[in-house]
Amino acid sequence: MLSLPGVHCGLCITTVERALEGHPGVRSARVNLTLRRATVEADPGVTADALMETVRGVGYEAHELESSALSTTATDRQGRELLMRLAVAGFAAMNVMLLSVAVWSGAADATRDLFHWISAAIAIPAIGFSGQPFFRSARSALRHGRLNMDVPITLAILLALGTSLYETAHSGEHAYFDAAISLTFFLLAGRYLDHRTRAIARSAAEELAALEVPRAERLVDGVSETVNVAELAAGDLIRVRPGGRMPVDGVITEGTSEIDRSLLTGETVPVFAEPGREVSAGEVNLTGPLTVRVTAAGRDSSLHRMADLVAMAESTKNRYTSLADRAAGLYAPGVHILSLVAGVGWYLYTGDARLAINIAAAVLIITCPCALGLAVPAVTTAASGRLFRNGMLIKDGTALERLAEVDTVVFDKTGTLTLGTPVLEDADAVPEDTLRLAAGLAGGTSHPLARAICEAAQERGFVAREVEDVIEVPGYGAEGRWRGRRVRIGRAAWVGAQPTARTATWLAVEGEAPVCFTFSDRLRPGAEAAVQGLKDAGLSVALISGDAGPAVRDFAERLGIEDVTAEALPADKAARVIALREAGRRVLMVGDGLNDTAALAAAHASISPASALDAARVASDIVLLGEDISSLASAVITARSAVVRIRENFTIATVYNVIAVPIAIAGLATPLAAALAMSASSITVSLNSLRLR
Repeated sequence: MLSLPGVHCGLCITTVERALEGHPGVRSARVNLTLRRATVEADPGVTADALMETVRGVGYEAHELESSALSTTATDRQGRELLMRLAVAGFAAMNVMLLSVAVWSGAADATRDLFHWISAAIAIPAIGFSGQPFFRSARSALRHGRLNMDVPITLAILLALGTSLYETAHSGEHAYFDAAISLTFFLLAGRYLDHRTRAIARSAAEELAALEVPRAERLVDGVSETVNVAELAAGDLIRVRPGGRMPVDGVITEGTSEIDRSLLTGETVPVFAEPGREVSAGEVNLTGPLTVRVTAAGRDSSLHRMADLVAMAESTKNRYTSLADRAAGLYAPGVHILSLVAGVGWYLYTGDARLAINIAAAVLIITCPCALGLAVPAVTTAASGRLFRNGMLIKDGTALERLAEVDTVVFDKTGTLTLGTPVLEDADAVPEDTLRLAAGLAGGTSHPLARAICEAAQERGFVAREVEDVIEVPGYGAEGRWRGRRVRIGRAAWVGAQPTARTATWLAVEGEAPVCFTFSDRLRPGAEAAVQGLKDAGLSVALISGDAGPAVRDFAERLGIEDVTAEALPADKAARVIALREAGRRVLMVGDGLNDTAALAAAHASISPASALDAARVASDIVLLGEDISSLASAVITARSAVVRIRENFTIATVYNVIAVPIAIAGLATPLAAALAMSASSITVSLNSLRLR
């Protein structure tokens, strides 16, 4: 199983699947666009490294996933169950309503009783099946000595059924099977809407655990063997080939290369790797084979510690209580007390148990929190649709409420405010011969800076020079011969130049002074507008990055961000967010890499681009579907509007109860009239929610 963070459309799927299926020994390959994963069935001799290299060969990033670490599946069983119960309730409600029409039209005596019994035969099993989510939740709450919104819902449904059965058995004029099944249908609709807003959310800690390299090449007396990472111990020697990810924390003992640390630290420029340098699990070896002595593996590795950090941060955020839950906590006890007082009061006043039960049922139905149950899901659905049209996908049910409360925004730099790809500065000013020669040498390596030089030459329409005997020198650059002279492109010290504080590579032609090429990261579209829009909305903006200090400060000054932190490790980012939270600030974290995942999970609300790594997208509450991030400020404004609508819905539900409850307690409303009034309040709440669109 491979993680494919870069796939985003049908063409990506076709390209990757064809490339994998064309690899010798591969029997089948299927790409899941939603999960951004490829599942490959292959012969035992086919290695994951070879498959990842095939995917990279067609231009897509690929990482091996340990399938045993992924317990989640693409099947949304809970959603399917709710939808099935909703369909059964809707079908039964339509049929019971048809039978009720005859009774309302004047059917009497035996005919009326027959229709009531047929309605009972339809409604009771339908409610028994469809109402399971409410019944299970209410039973669980009562077993633990507490009340939730499902307790009055369950009581209302059961009282309506019980009263209707009693009336039917005694040839009463009124039965309320239609009210009970309609109530179940409306509540299931709200429950399903609520579920759909949460259905995409998965555990970021689980994704991080699955990203750990499951196997490693251990060296024993100079002979290599493939073993599970769990079998490695401190002191073991392993070999990491070019293009492979570090499976453990360790120290390089042999070889030179360059290490891509962007997934962990956000640094865009690969760092030089030589004997004695420490490496961490999750970093990518770019150019040369390395021998590494293990210092920490499995649960002790830095990647696994980050997964633990994410899990802790997620559990903190999950303790957030939604507005609906807080309202229900106050609402449920009051409903039961009112119903009980009405029933007992009327029985003591009249001595008629049948009348007292009818009034108690009417009070319970008319106060049933159906409008409360719809207040949040209806708004969330309308707001989610509005944000989706602006290029944002809401993943978490309470995300809008939390986003509306934020007062501080913390940005990551690389891949968030920038696109994470280096661009050659002042490419138009580079002489044609120099750029063509540099492109000829750079074409022999996959280094990010080399690719930027080749792209700059192509944009200017230049054909790269033909350089002979090009070889890549791991950790340093590439060299070859041109017109009988040795030429090199790479690190400053290697070509005899003085290093610069900027991101740079050097071209040296034998007998000539080295030429410096400097690079910058491409600004993400809408970044300046996003920062200014958030400031205009009254939010504080900060930047925290793993990149070097001068580059980060220059970048922040360009965007007008004054609060800047550079050279931050993943734990530093999470610690900064937690410190702000403990200081009473409500933080919106915007980031895209593994190094941002713990901070995303710890923040009050979080956003990541669609180009982010799987784990970052999973940890975030909202995903930006396009490259442009100018809509960030409008997302906050929409969230604030959504919370206003939610509170308006609660006000509507409260006013409705203030008017309707005295009428029910006075005995002026039958359970059927109560059900109709309850439905009217639910429709009003839904229409108010649609104003967000």
